[in-house]
Amino acid sequence: MPATITQPIITPVALPLPKPTRRPQLVLLALAVGLVAAVLLGVGVGAVSIPAPAVLSILFSKIGLSTGLMFEPQQEGVLLAIRLPRVVLGLLVGAALGLSGAAMQGLFRNPLADPSLLGISSGASLAAVATIVLEVKILAAFPGLAGAAGTLGPYVLPLAAFVGASLTTLFVYRVSRVGGRVAVATMLLVGVATNGLSGAFTGLFTYAATDEQLRSITFWGLGSLGGASWATVGTLLPFLAVPLLWLPRLGKPLNLLALGEDQAAHLGLPVAKLKWQLVTLATLAVGASVAMVGTIGFLGFLVPHLLRTIGGPDHRFVLPAAALGGALILVLADTLSRTVVAPAELPIGILTALLGAPVFLWMVLREQRKLSR
Repeated sequence: MPATITQPIITPVALPLPKPTRRPQLVLLALAVGLVAAVLLGVGVGAVSIPAPAVLSILFSKIGLSTGLMFEPQQEGVLLAIRLPRVVLGLLVGAALGLSGAAMQGLFRNPLADPSLLGISSGASLAAVATIVLEVKILAAFPGLAGAAGTLGPYVLPLAAFVGASLTTLFVYRVSRVGGRVAVATMLLVGVATNGLSGAFTGLFTYAATDEQLRSITFWGLGSLGGASWATVGTLLPFLAVPLLWLPRLGKPLNLLALGEDQAAHLGLPVAKLKWQLVTLATLAVGASVAMVGTIGFLGFLVPHLLRTIGGPDHRFVLPAAALGGALILVLADTLSRTVVAPAELPIGILTALLGAPVFLWMVLREQRKLSR
């Protein structure tokens, strides 16, 4: 009788699951609390001091609520006409730059990527510089445009910069499209080349500029929230509303994209549609922001990268955290820029570079020390 082969009984062993961490939620909470504090500081500090209770009393009075706290008419005027629109503009632009940087890092799967890789900032700068240099000559050659230029007034430069950012990004996207598919690596290379080309033409226009035009070009390139008003906030808000509301919803698709394009496609992710959405929304957010306040460096790649090291790589956390972190840093930087050399104002792009570059170097050295262990 043949021997019976018995199979060994394998008892399933429960593998220990990683403990869920609440760090991302705590980081988001800390960012939200810090942002509220930064807003109160931003609207309260200046030549006319407005304490936080007075700020709240003024705001509540506008919706028909009385706190019983007294405030001066001068404080109300300064808060509502000058400081509050400036802080709101800083919130919108900072959130847009941080969120777009996180989206681009997810798209390129590179923690050092930022929206400038697609030529958004360089295209906006080229169009703005060309407008500054050629505006007088164009109006002299075509007097019929003087009426339209007078109607647009201060919005001529932001409008030109936004158009330049959009056209540059559209060029990069179309050139990178081969066989109906956009390769991320090709998009990156085309973006680098476009940045170089835009920088060369910007240099040519700068070379041809007058002394007065050079001053305008320099200050626009350094970035500033000094021109903030409720009109500029109202102009910028429609362009930023869609990216600020839609990009945080793409956290889960970006997590799948981190596995690789082919793997994400096999899991049912519409990769081409996701790329188009990310590029379009980032262009809309960064192009409108740069057009309105000028070039502000380091926020786009530093904020998402820093928050990723603190709270983890999950884009469902990184995207909203980058929006909060970008808004927080820009509001604080703007508050410092208008108070550190008062009554003058330091361009905010200088401050973000001075603060961002040391932090970035610290992060690089920290990673090197980890790898050398």
